[in-house]
Amino acid sequence: MPVYRFRGLNAAGQVVAGLRAAPSRDALALALRREQIRLTRAEEKRSPTLWPLAQRVSDQELAVATRQLSVMVDAGLPLLQCLEILSQQQRGRTFRNVLEAVRMSVEAGSTLSAALAEHPQVFDPLFVHLVEAGETGGILDNILRRLALYIEKKLKLKRQVKSALVYPVAVIIVATLVIVLLLWKVVPVFASLFASMNAELPLPTRLVIAASHFVGGMGGLLVGTFVFLLAGALGAWYRTPPGRLALDALLLRLPLVGVLLRKIAVARFTRTLGTLLASGVPILEGLTITAKTSGNAVVEQAVLRVRQAVEIGRAFADPLRGSSVFPAMVAQMIEVGEQTGALDHMLEKIADFYEEEVDAAVRDLLAVLEPAMIVFLGAVVGGIVVSMYLPLFSLIAKLSG
Repeated sequence: MPVYRFRGLNAAGQVVAGLRAAPSRDALALALRREQIRLTRAEEKRSPTLWPLAQRVSDQELAVATRQLSVMVDAGLPLLQCLEILSQQQRGRTFRNVLEAVRMSVEAGSTLSAALAEHPQVFDPLFVHLVEAGETGGILDNILRRLALYIEKKLKLKRQVKSALVYPVAVIIVATLVIVLLLWKVVPVFASLFASMNAELPLPTRLVIAASHFVGGMGGLLVGTFVFLLAGALGAWYRTPPGRLALDALLLRLPLVGVLLRKIAVARFTRTLGTLLASGVPILEGLTITAKTSGNAVVEQAVLRVRQAVEIGRAFADPLRGSSVFPAMVAQMIEVGEQTGALDHMLEKIADFYEEEVDAAVRDLLAVLEPAMIVFLGAVVGGIVVSMYLPLFSLIAKLSG
């Protein structure tokens, strides 16, 4: 809704000015007329604009800001002052502009949750719904603390996953660069030497020289172009619902990686839903939000099936047992939580357990990948080097004989 900076005259002829949100200028004039204020001037106040490519705020920034806001609200500071202090403290322009826009909307009469909802690129539905629940229940400071804790847990989980990916990705990049450098620069020198000596080359050497010619010629460019186009096609397909579902299902079926992703999905599901239920969000609405923020199409469909079952009156744990995503232990613990009336606490305990399981799975994955990557790199580079020296060994043997 647009925000107008207006000026008018009240019944006593005094000048009245301020900010007010209204669908249009006419609607603003009508609303002020009801308050016996005659509008004399109004201009729309533009929110700080953001470049499309700069509309990202890190989880770290969001967690720190949410924690600071909860402390200030708990201390009794007015919300507008809290938002102003937060925006001034931000080093990044994007988040500073967003917080300033939120402050303007609140100053114009909007609720905090509605103002946050105007910036979905920063505040997801879970954040907005929890703030709305906090405003409705008068426990905004508690909700903000819970939100900050949730974001910090999510950030820790994300860092664990990144730590599992950094090593293999780095090794693959280094191995690719080393192999390309050997084939492009080193092998041609040996090939010229062998050609000048008219040496008879063994099969491994001929294969490596052929690969060198392929990389040094148009073949390398063609392969690079093909890989680039394939990655672009897969990315475009992944943005479609069938492609996302197929690729996410494939990832969950991969050995080692699939087990890790499944544990991450369970931890994220239980943490998100537990936070929502503990904040007073109804279970059906909580399941909808959890499905949207799951990050995996297979998990999203499983959660939506659970929601449909709960909506028609079935127990929460029943549809989980029929899902291939959630282990039987999770369904059993949730059933206990339902029966004892402490479902939110049980979900938090499950999330804590599976976050520790993710940590262990990451360590196991790295323990397997590290030696495998070293052996792979050593075998490929060593194979190229040995194949280049094989003809020299044969020539030395002939000369010595």
